[in-house]
Amino acid sequence: MLRILVADPLAESGLDVLRRHDHFDLDLRNGLDGDDLRDALSTADGVIVRSGTELKSEALDGQRRLQVIVRAGVGVDNIDLEAATRSGVVVMNTPAGNTTSTAEHSIAMLMALTRNIAPAADSLRHGQWERGRFVGTQLAGKTLGVVGLGRVGLAVCQRARGLQMRVIGFDPFLSSERAAEYGIELHQDLDAMLPACDFLTVHTPLTEQTRGLINADRLAEMKPGVRIVNCARGGIVDETALSEALASGHVGGAAIDVFENEPPGDHPLLADPRVLATPHLGASTEEAQESVAIEAAEILAGFLIDGEVRHAVNMAPISATDLAGIRVYLDLAHRLGMVLAQRNRSSGVRSSSVEYRGEVTEKSTRLVTASFAAGLLSEALDAEVNLVNAEWLAGQRGIELTESRTSESGNFTTLVRTSLTTDSGTHAASATVFGNRFLRLVQLDGFQLDAYLDGNLLIIRHQDVPGLIGYIGTVLGQHEVNIAHLSLGRERDEPGGEALAVLNLDSPPTDESLDDLRNHDEVTAVELVRLPAAGAPLPWLGGQ
Repeated sequence: MLRILVADPLAESGLDVLRRHDHFDLDLRNGLDGDDLRDALSTADGVIVRSGTELKSEALDGQRRLQVIVRAGVGVDNIDLEAATRSGVVVMNTPAGNTTSTAEHSIAMLMALTRNIAPAADSLRHGQWERGRFVGTQLAGKTLGVVGLGRVGLAVCQRARGLQMRVIGFDPFLSSERAAEYGIELHQDLDAMLPACDFLTVHTPLTEQTRGLINADRLAEMKPGVRIVNCARGGIVDETALSEALASGHVGGAAIDVFENEPPGDHPLLADPRVLATPHLGASTEEAQESVAIEAAEILAGFLIDGEVRHAVNMAPISATDLAGIRVYLDLAHRLGMVLAQRNRSSGVRSSSVEYRGEVTEKSTRLVTASFAAGLLSEALDAEVNLVNAEWLAGQRGIELTESRTSESGNFTTLVRTSLTTDSGTHAASATVFGNRFLRLVQLDGFQLDAYLDGNLLIIRHQDVPGLIGYIGTVLGQHEVNIAHLSLGRERDEPGGEALAVLNLDSPPTDESLDDLRNHDEVTAVELVRLPAAGAPLPWLGGQ
């Protein structure tokens, strides 16, 4: 018998899926913690949790029997992924179960906002009959801007199209072909899209790059009277900037389901009559709860009975011997993916390729390619992206991923060459390994280099003229930014043409220093790429 611990309340429909398997012994215990939780896990082969049970290292370390954790929902903040991986436990979630409910809530909030449903109902409840006060706006013919075109974003687009809205969208990781299938006018530049919006809804994950994505400057770019909807993550829309834009009258209204701090307490947005707010209800429907329960039960059964892995959020099964042989290449490929992703923040991705040369071709490169895809998508998705799900997620975004290999490696004993083709062109990056541990970026968009593949990479495209490197050093020095390493590549390896400088910096440069660099007449582009420190473990790869 396989013992299944259900540690949080689960819809009966999900329990019925588990009960249909005769060799499952169900242990239904909610509210466990401390030693009680650890003891229950020690006798379980699998566990299903929601957000209530905390599966931290204290509960997971040393668990020998436990094989799988399934989160009935999307977020895995209550699960220590490193501890689970360290204990050899696969962690999976149910990302599709609440898509419809969240999309419907977004549309409901949009419609309630435009027709003044909440204040009109409140007015009538208090004995008023104020038809003239609550004149609304119809959605048909209006332009809806959608930032983030993952599952929920696309579902919102489908529903908005059904309301006869013009739908425009921004997502650097969706191909233009896939956008066209949904009737979305895909924009390559967020700032260029915003002025066209009558309404804006955000559906991105909350990351370092998306925190404050809709800020004061971007709100100011938009039409007077624009309405904002956020049913994704608190913090994507700058709450202070939104409050000020509402107070000034530039933003006509906002519908907010999520806050940076929840519950929000005495928040100025809650006191504004132009704000419609709900307490994070996006996934709170009976159907969503049933859907995630059934999906969680099916995922767990599929893994324990058939070995099927779906929606895993930590590493794929691999032997210790094979892992040791490719670990450095997993790290290298993941960093190359991050480099290409961070250099492409505005163009729809069409395809990507990985070419292996030399000694690396003797390894299991399929997993290395998956690691590259994980790095490429890590900037775009809220879900954990790893060896298990990266290629599938790329396919879902309409990104074609190809792999090739050749025994010839040119000047290096081993080389990994990657490229990313977008609506606006192709970016390429190549790297190698020195001494089986030192990662080096040796080519970027045709320029030959020798840069460290870690930390803060400042990439400057410029004309190869005297004094420019000195100018770069002076600007960074004035802003107290130290240069750890500098690599310079010339076009055709000849003086006087275009050149590319890659500087490894000890600390991130200030926005002011980047602006100063861009202001030089001979500088054509300045980019900052942030990578993990040298030797930092991949978040989903244990045992490092």
